[in-house]
Amino acid sequence: MRVTRREAVFGGIAAGAVPYLGNAAASKPPNILFIMADDLGWADLGCYGNRDFSTPALDALAAGGVRLTHGYANSCVCSATRMALITGRYQYRLRGGLEEPIKEKPDPLLGLPPSHPTLPSMLKIAGYHTGLIGKWHLGYLPWFGPLKSGYDEFFGIRSGGADYFTHKSVSGQADLWDGDRLSGEHGYLTDLLTARAVEFVAKRAGHPNQPFLLSLHYTAPHWPWETEHDAARSAQLKELFDFSGGSLETYAAMVQSLDRGVGRVLETLRKHKLDEDTIIIFTSDNGGERYSKMWPLVGEKGDLLEGGIRVPTLVAYPRALDAGGVSHQVAITMDWTATLLKAAGVEPALPLDGIDLLPMLSGVSPQVPRRLFWRFVGQRQAAVRDGRIKYLRVGKNEYLFNIDEDPRERANLAAARPTELARLRNLFDAWATSMLSDSGVEGYVFGPDVLAGRPSGD
Repeated sequence: MRVTRREAVFGGIAAGAVPYLGNAAASKPPNILFIMADDLGWADLGCYGNRDFSTPALDALAAGGVRLTHGYANSCVCSATRMALITGRYQYRLRGGLEEPIKEKPDPLLGLPPSHPTLPSMLKIAGYHTGLIGKWHLGYLPWFGPLKSGYDEFFGIRSGGADYFTHKSVSGQADLWDGDRLSGEHGYLTDLLTARAVEFVAKRAGHPNQPFLLSLHYTAPHWPWETEHDAARSAQLKELFDFSGGSLETYAAMVQSLDRGVGRVLETLRKHKLDEDTIIIFTSDNGGERYSKMWPLVGEKGDLLEGGIRVPTLVAYPRALDAGGVSHQVAITMDWTATLLKAAGVEPALPLDGIDLLPMLSGVSPQVPRRLFWRFVGQRQAAVRDGRIKYLRVGKNEYLFNIDEDPRERANLAAARPTELARLRNLFDAWATSMLSDSGVEGYVFGPDVLAGRPSGD
């Protein structure tokens, strides 16, 4: 009889017992590779239905692990989601998390306080070596930075976006850092991040008794719209907000560069025989924008419609998960913090808002219903997902959808179910009172509000 990896890991657990997914399952805690894309759309990968271009590395990751169909980002913009990931809590609990997103304006109030416990800081205390390669976007020096919040190493950008060749931010400042010093490296940013990640993994292979956390936060496929062959265009680009550029072909090439990079890092794990002992998670910080594929969802970055917050989510962990799984468990970014700490056998330093997903993804426990909340200052948006039902508010307009039956959010049930509408509205309002107020916080406007008929814009 074939024994699955999951059965091998959990076969000794007594009926009704809570499975422990950390040190008890192996001789040492797992390595962790957390890969986050930037503005990747729901259907931009082959394993999520894209047939216009190939993403073989990420499709292989999905085939070797579990693909989630209801994976959400904590926000429809980037820095807010990153705040939730690193803290394991709703971003609205911190002043910096109210910024959507954090602007390139150094401010001692707008960032992740170094005193706040984080995923890397808690793992570091437990003996992990921690590194962030890629995008930080949680505040600026001298008050904030990766090395102040638990990371041993940092190579990447601090702002919300940078040119892929000049590595300059929206304000025109140099923004490629090696630790707390500006880096002079040249090259296509996606490839530079990949090369540094490969180097990180190879070095950690020389320390087999110390587990690692590698946060690999690519900037792709965020604007500006530049492929690895567009150095000449980069030199001529006057505004990083690349409204006039891009195409479907350019976007495809950017995603494929990301895919190749992920493939190189995964191959390095295999080469050094680290893949069996590593939890690998891939997701995006929010929904796609402009050239992304969303079908069957509507909305995009900047919307609390499904297209703005539901994101491709893959997880592979040979100790606990069988290959080729598909899970309909509802999950959100901050769940990965709770999941990874549990897998590492680390007790959180403060209560988390996320949950451990591995019991449900492994099949040890049945799926659990979720009640999740979002808000976004732009267009005064609010959303609640409670089981299969979603409440959405855009300005003064209210909507109610059965997300399982109507993922495109076309059939508004608000008038037909006024009691349900009022219940979810009250749930949101009660939850909002437990978070910091966003009164007076300026919101960004990104994509079109499909429901309210707002004109398209960036």
